[in-house]
Amino acid sequence: MQLGAFSISLAVKDLQKSKAFYEGLGFSDIGISNADNWTVLKNGDTIIGLFQGMFENNILTFNPGWDQDGQTLKDFQDVREIQKDLKAKGYSFVSEADETGSGRASFMLVDPDGNPVLVDQHV
Repeated sequence: MQLGAFSISLAVKDLQKSKAFYEGLGFSDIGISNADNWTVLKNGDTIIGLFQGMFENNILTFNPGWDQDGQTLKDFQDVREIQKDLKAKGYSFVSEADETGSGRASFMLVDPDGNPVLVDQHV
């Protein structure tokens, strides 16, 4: 199973303060952002998303179809295939992708410790 690019999505209180903090640690804005609510930063292969007012908890995020640079992969496992595989293994979902669709879709699980896991396909 190929989940795609990994990042952590952080629920932040003040986007600009958080962005400045992580930039001080060597992260750079990769140009995927919404100036009002969120931005994505990178340091080496490590990606973090900063999201203000969009969700309550930090989220582990996987993006099928993207590499760690946010570039579209030629070959990847579609989010709906991943979801079907996980259903067959008995996983429960908080939200599900429409398995009859194509393109952009997502689903969310919660791990045994209460951590949200988002599989979010943008292609």
